[in-house]
Amino acid sequence: MALPNGFTLANLFFGIFAIVAASRGDFDAAARFIVFGAIADTLDGRIARATNSGSRFGEELDSLVDAISFGTAPALIMYFAVFQSTRWEWIFCFFFTACAVMRLARFNVEQAGTKSMHFTGLPSPAAGMTLATYYWFSQTPLYTETMIGDLPWHQMLRWLMLGLGMLMISNVQYAKVPTVNFRTLNGILGFLLVVGTFVGVIFLPKKFFFPALMSYVLYGIGRTVFLGLLDRMPGARDDALDDDEDEQPIDPRRRRRRRRPSRPQIAPDAGREEPSA
Repeated sequence: MALPNGFTLANLFFGIFAIVAASRGDFDAAARFIVFGAIADTLDGRIARATNSGSRFGEELDSLVDAISFGTAPALIMYFAVFQSTRWEWIFCFFFTACAVMRLARFNVEQAGTKSMHFTGLPSPAAGMTLATYYWFSQTPLYTETMIGDLPWHQMLRWLMLGLGMLMISNVQYAKVPTVNFRTLNGILGFLLVVGTFVGVIFLPKKFFFPALMSYVLYGIGRTVFLGLLDRMPGARDDALDDDEDEQPIDPRRRRRRRRPSRPQIAPDAGREEPSA
């Protein structure tokens, strides 16, 4: 149990260090520490499963640390980097952090310990890294030398924080990272995703993270809208109802009644002796 909890505390260390770096104006290092925290957060769960050392204590510790590293720290990075010049925009930091805390609490209640292919709501590490790596992206030529840099980012970032916060507590489905193997299509896609991520992290970290994370955020929204439209198509709901009726179990009482053997009909006077003449 000590090894996975050690990685969880490493995540906390990086989250606190990111806040300190941002308060000193070193936003490049602050973003790096949030990414390091996300790596530690990924490893602690995998190590706990591999060593069969998971515990309720570890789950609660992980959630408390995630609230700081991916809720409070990214919000404060955004405050020190963008919003510090005004007096009231700190409220966006509070809203983002509150949504991260509620998302983690809901995960513990609804999804912790269950196996599924999707997250309900945007995962807090993805939301936190999206905010934290914006500064990295703003220092690249793709941002400074193109029309992207001319967009009103100061206003857009307010809406980005609100949107990420709402997505964390929404019912939008976000896919988990597929398990890496070479036996299934999902396993192969998972392998390609991991390789592509490592290439982006090593060679193009500042250009890679923010666009990739924004693509993940938009993917969940687009997928949910697409599936919602399919569900509203004429005949889709009727087909679903028919399938539900076909899959309804038979009432056990009816089954017992059908299997009960029929009793022979006995005449009222059967068993009585005929009177002797």
